[in-house]
Formats: sequence, C-alpha cells, structure tokens
Amino acid sequence: MPHPPITSLQPNEIVLDLRGLRCPQPVLRAKKALRTIPLGGTLVLECTDPLTVIDVPAFVNQTGHALSAQARAGELYIFRIVKQR
Repeated sequence: MPHPPITSLQPNEIVLDLRGLRCPQPVLRAKKALRTIPLGGTLVLECTDPLTVIDVPAFVNQTGHALSAQARAGELYIFRIVKQR
C-alpha cells in the first residue's frame, strides 16, 4: 500500500494527504507520522472521511497532543495537531 503524499509547508510542520482513506486509517497514519515530528511540531491532516471530525479529536485527547485547529473546506476536513509528548 503506497504511503500518502507528505509535504512540509513550514519548519517542523508536516502535511498528510489522507483523502479517500476511511477510518481508522487517517488516525493510524497520524499516529505513525507523529513519531517522526519533533516536540512542538505540527501535523496537518487533510481528510475526506466525515467520521474524522469525531475520531481525530478523540485520538488527540487520548494521546496528550493538542488540536490547534480544525476546519472544513467543502468535502475536506483539515486538522492541525501539535505534538506535546
């Protein structure tokens, strides 16, 4: 299975394109990507599964990271997770 495209917009910021993936894949990919990000770094998730509005905030709360922003642009759900530990 190919990995989703990863891009970096700013230092310590990684964007994961998770469009088309259904839960639990976006959360599993986020968990894996957070391992590579330094403390205080940001992971941006771009998702199309509507269930991510429930799953991503729950994942962030369970893992002790911070959800700094959550937005919707049409069919795209965007989450900004700041690594806390």
